[in-house]
Amino acid sequence: MKILIADDHPIFRSGLKSILSDNFSNSTIIEYGDGQSALEGIRSEMPDITILDINMPVMNGLEVCASVQKENIQTRVVILTMYKDAEMLKKAMHLGSSGYLLKDFATREIIECINSVLSDTKYIGPSLEDFYNDFIKEDKKKHDLIELLKTLSQAELKTLKLVSQNKSTKEIAGLLFLSEKTIENYRSHICQKLMLPPRNNSLILWISEHKELLAHISEFEA
Repeated sequence: MKILIADDHPIFRSGLKSILSDNFSNSTIIEYGDGQSALEGIRSEMPDITILDINMPVMNGLEVCASVQKENIQTRVVILTMYKDAEMLKKAMHLGSSGYLLKDFATREIIECINSVLSDTKYIGPSLEDFYNDFIKEDKKKHDLIELLKTLSQAELKTLKLVSQNKSTKEIAGLLFLSEKTIENYRSHICQKLMLPPRNNSLILWISEHKELLAHISEFEA
């Protein structure tokens, strides 16, 4: 097995390397002190496990993680950091990280973490479980919303996009070269498919709550 460690603190790297060597005696362990060198090492060495700090010179750990995901490099990324932060955890998970744990608990968690990710099971440090559970709930909610958007026709998607841009029914009808009645029907169908209550402002309220998702609505259009 090949393990790559990227951290800009030599003493921490040395201690981590010692723990890994003691527990994975047949492994090759590679060290880097900055993100750019780490990414080049990942490309050339193709490690089974990549352990990244977040704060590093040149490129941070999340930027490295993003490049690994974009290039579809087959390595399991573990984020090992001081950041006990919900947003950092969320970003790491969205960028394909297989594990996230805190340096404060690294000596007792890192071996369990590596064994977990090697068996394709995500590992989140116990002190971060509440953050991770919130992330899972939020991710499921987003997934469910995307599935609802997929039920809309192309005409309904275009109408929804224009409504989200504060266009009136009359303006939308003009832009799509359709009658106002047709646009009203589209809006009604959208509300039904999104399972919104039959109120005049229900679609506007839904849009205000999901602006981030609607910014990427073109992803659902053919």
